[in-house]
Formats: sequence, C-alpha cells, structure tokens
Amino acid sequence: MPKIVNLASKIEKQLPIELVEFLESAGLIAAKQGWSLYLVGGVVRDLILGRSNFDIDMVVEGDAIALGKLLAEMTGGKITTHPRFGTAKLTWDKWTIDIVTARSETYARPGALPTAKPGILAADLFRRDFTINAMAVELISGRWGQLIDLYGGQQDLKQKQIRILHKGSFTDDATRIWRAIRYEQRLDFNIEANTLRLLKRDIPQLDTISGDRIRHEMELVLKEPAPEKVLSLADKLGALAKINPDLKCNDWLTEKFQAARQLSEPQLPLVTLYLALLTYSLTGREIADLISYLHLPQALGETLRDSIILKTKLKLLSKPELRPSRIYAILNGYSVTAVTANTLATDSAVVRHNIQLFLTKLRYVKPVTTGEDLKKRGIPAGPRMKEILQRLLEARLDGKVTSGKEEEELARGEVS
Repeated sequence: MPKIVNLASKIEKQLPIELVEFLESAGLIAAKQGWSLYLVGGVVRDLILGRSNFDIDMVVEGDAIALGKLLAEMTGGKITTHPRFGTAKLTWDKWTIDIVTARSETYARPGALPTAKPGILAADLFRRDFTINAMAVELISGRWGQLIDLYGGQQDLKQKQIRILHKGSFTDDATRIWRAIRYEQRLDFNIEANTLRLLKRDIPQLDTISGDRIRHEMELVLKEPAPEKVLSLADKLGALAKINPDLKCNDWLTEKFQAARQLSEPQLPLVTLYLALLTYSLTGREIADLISYLHLPQALGETLRDSIILKTKLKLLSKPELRPSRIYAILNGYSVTAVTANTLATDSAVVRHNIQLFLTKLRYVKPVTTGEDLKKRGIPAGPRMKEILQRLLEARLDGKVTSGKEEEELARGEVS
C-alpha cells in the first residue's frame, strides 16, 4: 500500500494565513453540500518543491459555480462564472481563486478547444498537461492536506523531469509543447525521453493552434526570469520557427536580453522590449504578418513597427557631431520602448550615445513659450505659429536659448 503523504504543514508554512483560512472554510462549506474539494495543479507542485505560488486552483466533485457563489458570500468577493465549462473565478482583496467542476475532456480535432463533461477527480487530473501538475490535495476536514498522486508526479519531481500523461497529449493541445519547454527551463528539469520524442514528432501540430493562444504562451515565456533560455531550446526544437522561420535565439539575442534586464527604468515594459529585440531581424512586411497572426494589441504592434523603422534610420545617427535638434527630429514620435530596443541592438558607440542623449535629456526639453503666448502677440493658430514653436524648440535643444527671456527675444524676432 502506497505511503500516505500529507502536505498540511507545508500549506500552513508556505501559504499566507488568509489563504490557509480560506481553504479550510472552503472545505467545510463544500462538505456541507456533500461535495469533495481539492487543491490542484501548479500550487501543489510548488508546495512539494518549496517554491512560492499563490495561484490557487480548486477542483470540486460537485458544482463549482454553486460553490463559488457560496464562497463569494463568505468573502464578500466577486464571482465570474462560465457555465459552459462549469468554472468560476472568485476575487476578493488581492486574491484570485479558480474553481472548476471535476471534468473529463475530449478533443474533436487537434488544436480545438476541448469538450468537457462532469467527471471524477481522476479524470480531471488525467486531462492535465504533465504529471507534476496532475496532483491534488484534499481540503475536506478529516483528510485535510492529504496528497493524491495518481500518475507519478512526486516521482517525476524527484527525478526532475517533465512527463506527459498520455501519448496524444501534444496532439490534443500543442501549446503544451511551449509549456514543456518553459517548465523545463524554469524548474531546471529535463523533458523525459519519451515525452521529448513525442514533442519533436508533434511540432507540426503547432500549426493547429490559433494565434491568440500562441501569443498567450509567448507572453508567459517572456515573463520568465531568463526567457532567452526558453527561447533557445524552442529554437533548437523548431517551435520558435513555427511563429516565424526567421526568428532565432542566438548569442546576440541572449546578450541583448541580459542587457535589457540591466536597465534602470522600472516603467519600461520588459516583455515588450524583449519582443522588439526578438523580432528585430524581421522585415517590415514580416512584422505586419506577425502582428496580424498573433493579434497583438495596438500599442505593442506599433512598438514593433517603430523598432523596425528606426533600425533603417540608425545610419543618420552615426555622426559624432550631430546637433541635438537633429537627433530629436530623427527619434521623436516613436515608442520609447522601440528607441530603447535600438539602443541595445546597435553596435555603434556613436549611435548609442546619441540615442541615450535623446532618452535621458532631449525628449524632456520643451520651450517655455506656448501657443497661447504667441496668440497674445497676434500670431493666430496655423502654420506660422507651428513654425515659430518649432524654431523655439530647436533653439532650446541646441542650447541657443537657455531661459524664458532669451526665448521671448527669439520669438519677438520671429514675429517681427
């Protein structure tokens, strides 16, 4: 008889007290309805590994939506339901809890979203991606904390390996290819030999996955601490080429990703910067196709376009004695992230210096004189006013005027 493993002490040690109390109460409420309730998925894996994970997923052998409503009343939180899948999402304070009715799944064709029907816990665990994510913990009093491991997840954790549950796993859902690669690098595991063979066999199945779902997987990859490690393996296995054949993760990209993480601007969206660097070798046409395929948000798409356009202008920035106003004219109006990507991408110290001057100083320069000031001097809104304001800005950028009084004298001369 297999040894009974209980994770109660790990739950109490590794999860915040608010979540521990919530799980205890949820188990009591489910039991009153005659239902069994389980903690499942990545949080169970990370409890065993001693890693921090507060993403709580629960499976109920009962009615997830009804349970979610009861828990919303208990916490005063908000609930979002999806009756088609029998799922509920509960949010309160800073916590988000996913509740799923135990179910089995079938796939009408490779890459299709699954058809679900109510089932038991064993079936629900079997539908998951890897054995290490297919374990559960009892939340019912009397069995609280007891680990349920039907498919060898503990052993695979000990052996540090990623293993699928059945040979059709990647065919059913090829996004698991990206997840296998991501988990391998994040956990410093190895993809189990047969799983790796099936993964390589099923690389073509990535063509069955919608661009939206591939985008979601890429976002997760780029949020990893060192995404270049994931991308490097994805490149070797052929998964990266399925997004675009010209995408590569080589020593150059690794160096640029590492440099991106050293930047001190916290407001800079690192995921967007990574993507601009990853796609830096593509043409404008290829970027447009990629934006369309992945259904990228407008702002992200514009950053990628800006990055490629600026790449064609770097030669203009290669002159050591370039006037600040000229640097400003070349770079102004483009996404700051795209400009930063080009700073990292260029091999020219002169270009890098000029871009850095723009990023750290020039883009913040503004004349004191405004359009309203010029109106008071009899200059109506229109091309003439725009021209005067532009000359005032250039004078400020190039240090020809350094005060409001000097600006006023310059403006007076322009008006006269």
